[in-house]
Amino acid sequence: MKNILGKAMLLASALLFSITGTSCSNDDNTTPEKEKTYDMSGFAKGADVSWLTEMEGDGVNFYSASGKKQECLSLLRDLGVNSIRLRVWVNPDGGLCNKNDVVAKAWRAQQLGFRLMIDFHYSDTWADPAHQTVPAAWQGYTFEQMKQAVSSHTTEVLTALKDRGVSNVEWVQVGNETRDGMLWNDDDVNVTGRCSKNASNFSAYITAGYDAVKAVYPQAKVIVHIDEGNNLGRYTWIFDELKNHGGKWDVIGMSLYPEDSNWTELTDNCLANIKTLSDKYNCDVVISEIGMNWDSDQAAPMMKKMVDGCKAISTCEGIFYWEPEVYNDWKPANYTTLGWGAYQKGAFDKSGKPTAVFDAFK
Repeated sequence: MKNILGKAMLLASALLFSITGTSCSNDDNTTPEKEKTYDMSGFAKGADVSWLTEMEGDGVNFYSASGKKQECLSLLRDLGVNSIRLRVWVNPDGGLCNKNDVVAKAWRAQQLGFRLMIDFHYSDTWADPAHQTVPAAWQGYTFEQMKQAVSSHTTEVLTALKDRGVSNVEWVQVGNETRDGMLWNDDDVNVTGRCSKNASNFSAYITAGYDAVKAVYPQAKVIVHIDEGNNLGRYTWIFDELKNHGGKWDVIGMSLYPEDSNWTELTDNCLANIKTLSDKYNCDVVISEIGMNWDSDQAAPMMKKMVDGCKAISTCEGIFYWEPEVYNDWKPANYTTLGWGAYQKGAFDKSGKPTAVFDAFK
């Protein structure tokens, strides 16, 4: 059932020369470093780094374990990451995570050999279990107009990626943490994509996105993504509704955010649910998001257990840490606008060095 794209052994040219003065001779006795190879194929060891351009714009730097300043994506590759996830918003304030920003980040990631997951929120801001806000430009749409908007937006962004030469798109998420559907418009039950109010609409919107993905990247696998991977009933309800209403998907995506007090139980349940859902719906599963407090001494063993457990399940395609590059109470501008505190579940310490969480990817 596994459908991994071809083996992409990337040869990274890491041949560096130390040249003294202006001489080009070999008398300086410099020994070039050995070529370093990166195997970017197989089980996806991923990171969502959608905040990267905003962090760089704020002057944030990243450091290797030895304290050497290093570009973030190349550092993540050295840490064992082979896949990158990027979210897409329709028309966000400030432009971050819009089409152009996503294309720029995806191009950078592909240059280093990363495989890509593109995550459509179908909103101008965060889409999650509590928020599935219709984009401002789509307000007042009929059902048919909304379905077309999903298709057109998906096509526009993916076509921009393809036109830029981005070919490593392996997964596309149609919706983000759609616990109760997407594109909520509870004032009009004939339009809303809230699954509990109109499962037929939700399925139609998912299918519109699915078909748009396949038209641009036929080989890409389409993910429907739900939160709380430990909660089996949440998944069987939504995927039964999709199945019964003709919804299309290739892969089930999960989120999991354990705490110190419950990580053993949550990870046990999540790993069991991967097997159950794969069997029930005859599809693969991927952990689209995972995270734990950066300063927890349980974060590394949690991640080790999840990576090893997922690798042992033939129908699990990989695991993506959510925004691991965040550190030292940095937060994006829209967190301030929303009155939210800084995100504390990254995987870098306060000095900007990676934590032991990344050991699971080695």
